[in-house]
Amino acid sequence: MMAEFISTYGITILVTILTSVASYVGIALKKIYEKYANTKIKQDVARTVCEAVEQLYKDLKGEEKYNRAVSGIVDVLATKGITITEIEVKMLIESTCYSFKQAWKAAGASNDTGTDEDDFIGLDAGEAEFEPAE
Repeated sequence: MMAEFISTYGITILVTILTSVASYVGIALKKIYEKYANTKIKQDVARTVCEAVEQLYKDLKGEEKYNRAVSGIVDVLATKGITITEIEVKMLIESTCYSFKQAWKAAGASNDTGTDEDDFIGLDAGEAEFEPAE
């Protein structure tokens, strides 16, 4: 009786189990990829927005530039369906500004905006308000 059951339904049961395992592995890999892809997208968006803010709002100073960068990053990511936390935005902006400063130093250039070195987006922005995208 057992041999008859296995010969009748064994292949079907085995295929079902293998399909379930493959689906689980696929879903897990997709989550890992999306996490990596979203992180890369966030970094790229932050860099692009910070560059744009530096270029477009040369007359603005520290906190004002920071607020423009925050709103730009949140808005762009929201249109892509990617959520971001306040701390992620702050870290991405600070990281981008640090790389800007390092590039300026490596090139031997000075900040030609006529202000001191602390005029980059991310400095003195600890009290800037953050409105996350819903």
